Amino acid sequence: MDEKWQKSFPVSWDQFHRDARALAWRLHGEGPFSAVVAITRGGLVPAAVVARELGIRVIETVCIASYDYEKQGELQVLKKVGETIAGTDGGKQVLIVDDLVDTGATARVVRAMLPHAHFATVYAKPEGRPLVDTFVTEVSQDTWIYLPWDMGLAFTPPIRDGAKV
Repeated sequence: MDEKWQKSFPVSWDQFHRDARALAWRLHGEGPFSAVVAITRGGLVPAAVVARELGIRVIETVCIASYDYEKQGELQVLKKVGETIAGTDGGKQVLIVDDLVDTGATARVVRAMLPHAHFATVYAKPEGRPLVDTFVTEVSQDTWIYLPWDMGLAFTPPIRDGAKV
């Protein structure tokens, strides 16, 4: 693990689903939203859960690459939000969903595309937290969040044998 990630926060599928539903619950009174924009790839799963819970049928993606496993790299916009969703009002009544906000680099780019949209993430770290309107859980900046789609089942040694918590 990279030196700047001193802690880890593993999230199971069950926990992520509960957290994504909690995000939908927090967003329930914020709308109405005409569309959800998922930031790929991490935002796809929570966007699906939120869209289902809030009854939103229009789902769009903005495709941005910034992470390669535990290393944050240069940001690349691979696909912008379609004009039908972005409209001429800066994304008013649009809900942006991502799994987490870390340094805020991705959030800044998407905010520039949709300045009037409501931005929601499941998890937020202190550096990026001011860029989102709604989130569920704050995690320290030095924590790496292991999301369920990045993990497999494997033996974990007991803490007494040197396993990291």
